[in-house]
Amino acid sequence: MTTYKGLPGPVMCDFWTREGTAASYDDGSTFQIGRIDMVANTGTYVDSPFHRYADGKDLSELPLGSIADMPGIVLRRPYEQGLATDASDFSGLDVRGKAVLVHTGWDRHWRTGGYFGEHPYLTGAAADWLAENGALMVGIDSCNIDNMHVRARPVHTRLLGADIPVCEHMTALDRLPDSGFRFTAAPPKVKGMGTFPVRAYAVVG
Repeated sequence: MTTYKGLPGPVMCDFWTREGTAASYDDGSTFQIGRIDMVANTGTYVDSPFHRYADGKDLSELPLGSIADMPGIVLRRPYEQGLATDASDFSGLDVRGKAVLVHTGWDRHWRTGGYFGEHPYLTGAAADWLAENGALMVGIDSCNIDNMHVRARPVHTRLLGADIPVCEHMTALDRLPDSGFRFTAAPPKVKGMGTFPVRAYAVVG
């Protein structure tokens, strides 16, 4: 599934088929090897600093502690209350050393044309606050953590500039408690790439 508007969808196919490998073995063994051709910004994905900065950490350089088994916290900010999540919305939250997941409810538009409309996002001031208060990763259940309908990306600029990975296109944050869980969104270690799909999940309890 394509989740960033205008990018091509992935192509998934067999590289080795079971029928094609049958003749290579005398004991009836067959094997399948799959192939995927896709752009990096597909599905739920993590942005590393290299996505924004040529000299930033790429996927292979992200510390495991910034993408795996992190303590997590959820900020509930329904998009019906306004699309912009600002610094004041985080006031009083202890985000230091945590994955901060912003639950707006926008994922109800997942896989619809409306998903790419006027969507929830963070403000530059919110990004400044999160960086200054020690957030480890920031995620959102929207198509972009920045307002993609303007020609600036202050949130990516600030967070990735502070070595804080960003996870976008999340879903089902309503199923998480506000805190008390461990969060993982770990991409493979690929040199020279800044973004890759992840299986984002939480362990509760």
